[in-house]
Amino acid sequence: MEYSSYTYDAVQLLKQLIAIPSVSRDENAAADALQDYMVSKGCKVERYGNNILSRSEQFDDTMPCVLLNAHIDTVKPVDSWTRNPFQPTLEGDRLYGLGANDCGGGLVALLHVFLQMRESSPNILFLASAEEEVSGKDGMECMIPKLPAVDFALVGEPTAMQPAIAEKGLMVVDAVAEGVSGHAARNEGVNAIYIAMDDINWIRNYQFPKVSEFLGPVKTTVTVIEAGTQHNVVPDTCRFTIDVRINECYTNKEVFDILNNNTKSRLKPRSFRLGSSSIGISHPFVRRCVEMGKRPFGSPTLSDQALMPFPSLKMGPGDSARSHTADEFICISEIDDAIKTYLTLLKEE
Repeated sequence: MEYSSYTYDAVQLLKQLIAIPSVSRDENAAADALQDYMVSKGCKVERYGNNILSRSEQFDDTMPCVLLNAHIDTVKPVDSWTRNPFQPTLEGDRLYGLGANDCGGGLVALLHVFLQMRESSPNILFLASAEEEVSGKDGMECMIPKLPAVDFALVGEPTAMQPAIAEKGLMVVDAVAEGVSGHAARNEGVNAIYIAMDDINWIRNYQFPKVSEFLGPVKTTVTVIEAGTQHNVVPDTCRFTIDVRINECYTNKEVFDILNNNTKSRLKPRSFRLGSSSIGISHPFVRRCVEMGKRPFGSPTLSDQALMPFPSLKMGPGDSARSHTADEFICISEIDDAIKTYLTLLKEE
């Protein structure tokens, strides 16, 4: 199948990036390679750590703009890879390699859209961000203050090029149930495990009343538990961790307060910073997606959208189900379609 020169260039760049390990917080070599490529294409590049920002030719800092964003970093490869995760392998339409799907395909597609639009579109930004996979403070969070006024952001995470107009937030809560130690053979002590069990049972069964049309209910899951020192000692502490996925109907603080007010354990959130995000179905970009036959949906997975204080939408080539899996791949046809679709949608923005 014949593809455009931009698709060819995008695939060649993606092969180069796959071959450079870029696990979160160790993206420097990949960022260097991407920066060199962009400079070779005539881009003026601003480098902040491992984040790379470029502006359109006639950019006006006083005017709102459209931000195109995808991340450079990857997760660590899992042990079940059957091929070298850092060796890009093209088999038919599929390009295999770590980060090909999440989110190398979206990264190179959005970059080559930016390269086509940077001279004709006055206010467009391209940002390749770091530390997305670990929600690190040296990624999108540090870039937000450096950006001009953003009117709308398009995030290139893999969604099969369907518009994710809402995304669940994440809050991790550390809990400590406190009891009194005693001898297990005697009727002594207050068992911290039993206190934790009561709290966990409440957490398991409580249903938050506000349910999102696109994201469904808030989901709470106890994922880690630790207690006890030996078999004959009643434990005086039991520690457990709660993974909370929050819809756009609540702030992280509101959900935490509900949990805290209904449990006996001492709860502490790791942060409130990764909130849910959403964009209205009536937004012009969303309407154009619908006119093209695309189906808005709510995404359960977290992205840099959680840190964006401006309207954003997640839409990119690839399938979210391939992310973080062994033998990850992206289809060349998906990258080609993404470039064409982005251009159609953005040229009307």
